[in-house]
Amino acid sequence: MHIASIARPGALATALLGAALACGSASAHQIWLQQDGKAASVYFGEFGDNLREASPGLLDKFSIKNVTWLSAKGAQPLQASKTAGAFLLNGKVGAGESIIVEENAYPSWEEKKDGKTTRTVWVPAARLIADAKAQAPALTLDLVPTGTPGQFQVSYQGKPLAQAKVNAVVQSGWGKEAWSDAQGLVSFALPWQGTYVLEVQHTDKTAGQRGAQAYDKAMFVTTLSLVQPQGVTPLPAGPAQPPSKDHD
Repeated sequence: MHIASIARPGALATALLGAALACGSASAHQIWLQQDGKAASVYFGEFGDNLREASPGLLDKFSIKNVTWLSAKGAQPLQASKTAGAFLLNGKVGAGESIIVEENAYPSWEEKKDGKTTRTVWVPAARLIADAKAQAPALTLDLVPTGTPGQFQVSYQGKPLAQAKVNAVVQSGWGKEAWSDAQGLVSFALPWQGTYVLEVQHTDKTAGQRGAQAYDKAMFVTTLSLVQPQGVTPLPAGPAQPPSKDHD
């Protein structure tokens, strides 16, 4: 696997986030997509905890260059402009469409255990859909609707991924988890009206090269954002959490 070049790590915050990811912490950060009536945006933080990282701060560790709008006309690149709280995109999804983003430049980190040093790269990605129409995988680790309401498929490198844990959350903090079957399929009852973010993680322990830097394992986390038009009136979001403090 070849991924674009990245900058050298230099922040305690990066190492702390890396440790949380390595431990599979439920509070590990993610990127996700949301859109208002005009455009979509990429956020970094913890959707279910109402935490959005900011700039200046951890949001500055992202470049967000690989953004693609997928429609019946094919794939079209989108541009991302960083604001104080998100990356604003110059596009939005409509029926049967997706926007996907994959971050290939987040700083890697090292872990030392039993005298051995392991370098890890983290590859967060996100997909935004407008409806339950079936979508084809396009991200390295992907989570797509199958066309059946409440059913999704997990894939890694284009192939179904079995026994992958998928979490579904809403902004009030309510959540559920399920595991994919042999075909990578997973199903959820989505009782609440409003926005859901589904998340799947996968670690590939195959060593590789990212630009000029070798790594020992790659950790992928991908989210799928969707809006459920019907259902129970959603609970209010919890209080907004303050952005994390960077330690550069």
